[in-house]
Amino acid sequence: MELSLYGWDNEYACALDRACAGQAGQLEAGRVTASSRGWARVVWAGGELDAVLCGALLESAGAARPATGDWVAFEPDTGRIRAVLDRRSCVSRKRAGKANAEQVVAANVDVLFLVMGLDGDFNPRRLERYLLLAAESRAEPVVVLNKSDLCADLMSRLHEIDRLTSAPVVVMSAVATGAVEQLHRYVEPGHTAALVGMSGTGKSTIANALLGGLLQATFEVRAADSRGRHTTTSRELFLLRQGWLLVDTPGMRELEVWSEGGPVEVVFEDIAKLASSCRFSDCSHRGEPDCAVSAAVEAGRLDAERVANYLKLSRESTAQQAKRRDKLLCKAQNRMYRSPLRSKW
Repeated sequence: MELSLYGWDNEYACALDRACAGQAGQLEAGRVTASSRGWARVVWAGGELDAVLCGALLESAGAARPATGDWVAFEPDTGRIRAVLDRRSCVSRKRAGKANAEQVVAANVDVLFLVMGLDGDFNPRRLERYLLLAAESRAEPVVVLNKSDLCADLMSRLHEIDRLTSAPVVVMSAVATGAVEQLHRYVEPGHTAALVGMSGTGKSTIANALLGGLLQATFEVRAADSRGRHTTTSRELFLLRQGWLLVDTPGMRELEVWSEGGPVEVVFEDIAKLASSCRFSDCSHRGEPDCAVSAAVEAGRLDAERVANYLKLSRESTAQQAKRRDKLLCKAQNRMYRSPLRSKW
């Protein structure tokens, strides 16, 4: 197997050398094409195998475990994965539920296709959340507006999207012959793209067309809200005949971005620029005197719903970071109180 087809290069080779330092025995590199709790399917120079996690990786949780798209170092004779190589990018979200934990959707992704339907599922506020997902991941976003055949006011919706992002926008009906061919121009050979979006947006139909066969099941969406069922149930990496790689992901019922804070201002650059002109540096944009953001909303130069979404995502990001700091502080305190040095006093 020629690993360069899967994106292997000198940078990953250096990462492998770092991972092998201090390890007993010879380790090989492979890329994860699918993963579950204790195993991962890996392509490597010798072909393909089902590898198992071992040691600290087996006991780890969340982002520390191998995810689809990761490069790993493993023992070729036993199939045991010893290390996850440094990631260039990481598409992550907050794990569903109350726990403040990270869930890696895909790793080492170069392009993120953000798929949204032009039917009843059309939602610019949700797209802003997906744009934040892309900014946090360090992958290049491409907005894919699917189901154009079901849209009666296409131009007004395109104008609305143009106002909130400078990312490339692709309009298509995935069921039309050859419609997906326009996606090839955004991904270079050896690079990796991932399809993300809500259930029912047509990701599986797009993936099937790109892969040239019915590899993923598809179902009709509900007429009431254009929502679909989960037809893709796992994350898989595929090598396309055009030379680039595709990660198909399950539809997301909910998306809370695993945020570090900064990219919120990147996605809402227009609001952040206005906020720098507010009288108060800590302006909340909720009626303070000389608030440039509020003035722009009142003058009709800024969408009030966009501002509300910006404030909501900022609050989520701030709350996540605070919880992570508290968690790290608790761990540090626990280590300190368990220290053998303290037990002497």
